[in-house]
Amino acid sequence: MAENVPWIKALHVVAIISWMAGLLYLPRLFVYHCKSEKGSKQSETFKVMERRLLGIIMNPAMILAWITGFTLTAIGQLFTASWMPAKVALALALTGIQAFLFLCVKDFGKRCSRPIRKGLA
Repeated sequence: MAENVPWIKALHVVAIISWMAGLLYLPRLFVYHCKSEKGSKQSETFKVMERRLLGIIMNPAMILAWITGFTLTAIGQLFTASWMPAKVALALALTGIQAFLFLCVKDFGKRCSRPIRKGLA
């Protein structure tokens, strides 16, 4: 398994980058969505984009990041490393942010029921 460590690390980095990109982009989609007229074709398009970003990119990237991170920790026997609790806490925090964004996507119609005024945006 040790000979696969560079590939697992590369996969871990790609998963983290994909996950972070989704975590940063999804709130921006919410802003665009709020600016669109409720029930319009544009609003429905944003709903589809939000669900796809979450389901096709963010969820698999998060799962892959956790799996590859745990695998690298197990291979390197890093469970007792001094920095490991901080890294796990940050990963849990990012997972919590994603759970919050999931709830926002699921319940978006109630959270942003009217478009933002152009003068305020």
